[in-house]
Amino acid sequence: RRGGELIANARRIVSLLDETAASLVAPPLGGLVRIGIPAEYGRSILSRALGEFAQRHPRVEVTVRYAHSDSQVRALAAGELDLAVVFEWEGSSGGEVLMHDPTVWVTSTLHRMHEERPVPIALYSRNGWCRDFAIKSLQQRGLDYRVAYTSDTNGGLTLAVTSGLAIAPISRSNIPPDCRELTAADGFGDIDSSNVVLHRNPLATGEAIDGMENAIRDAFMLTRQAGAAAGL
Repeated sequence: RRGGELIANARRIVSLLDETAASLVAPPLGGLVRIGIPAEYGRSILSRALGEFAQRHPRVEVTVRYAHSDSQVRALAAGELDLAVVFEWEGSSGGEVLMHDPTVWVTSTLHRMHEERPVPIALYSRNGWCRDFAIKSLQQRGLDYRVAYTSDTNGGLTLAVTSGLAIAPISRSNIPPDCRELTAADGFGDIDSSNVVLHRNPLATGEAIDGMENAIRDAFMLTRQAGAAAGL
């Protein structure tokens, strides 16, 4: 009887070993993952997430769409994206909040353009957000301003600040070197109270999308931890 038990146990062990060997030689996961994300998180977040993801799923094709949040939400609803990371300024849409990252006025410490009057500002070309938040924040504080520069991208606003052309609205986690946030002590303050929120297309399924979602979530967690350590 004990001999029969030993044979049965041995067969189960052999079966488990066969399953393990089969999983090791299984073809790598393939497929397509479509991501929408703000351009300012391309280097700080997405590069980290992609590096981790590529090690686990080297055969998956990844496409990335950089655009403003309203456009990303529309693309997600149209089925053009699997995952979308967006800014949300008011209320809650039911997505997963990855990080609180308010937009603030930023100046170059080398040029100090915030001391000029009227203060030169750089703005996004699209009107809605600029009118509702950035310009309103100046008007509420009685600050005289002039629009010195407009751009469609965050990189353009960053260039305007670092070159000493203007101050600009930039998310707190993305303030470039040799620049600083303009606080209430400077006569400025937060422009908005935005959250960075992750949305997933409810029709998007599969291990590749699961893996990318986890990689993006982990990358934001590391950024939050670094910000907390730096006192931001």
